[in-house]
Amino acid sequence: MSFDALIAFAAQSPILSSIFVVLTVALVYTEVARLFVGYKTVSPAQLTDLINRESALLVDVSAITEFDKGHILGSKHVAMSQFDPENKLLAKAKELPVAVVCRTGQSSSEAAKRLHKAGFTRVYWLNDGLNAWVQADLPLTKGR
Repeated sequence: MSFDALIAFAAQSPILSSIFVVLTVALVYTEVARLFVGYKTVSPAQLTDLINRESALLVDVSAITEFDKGHILGSKHVAMSQFDPENKLLAKAKELPVAVVCRTGQSSSEAAKRLHKAGFTRVYWLNDGLNAWVQADLPLTKGR
């Protein structure tokens, strides 16, 4: 397809061309924003590796009822409503890898941002939360 044919198509289909431009800009914006977010997104396999090799502190910010239903073994519960980067549990881990999880990944994303703003240098976020962990057939433990 030549450039002239592309221009002719855009002139004949302004709505389709506009949709294409908007989607392209949104995609580029999303990818660039991800580079500057301040924390790294990890998969369940990468999180397992981080826990096993680097003894990452794993913080679960789910509601306590959700935490009791099932959480990753070794995770520490800090309710999002009480989440504070200066918390004594977290303050000791400023230079260590800290991974934040919740059921869906929504609350933990906010917690990861707050940790990064507070000066934590190695912050990780489980993409899609515990739902991704379960889909990867990895075990959860119940209770506290």
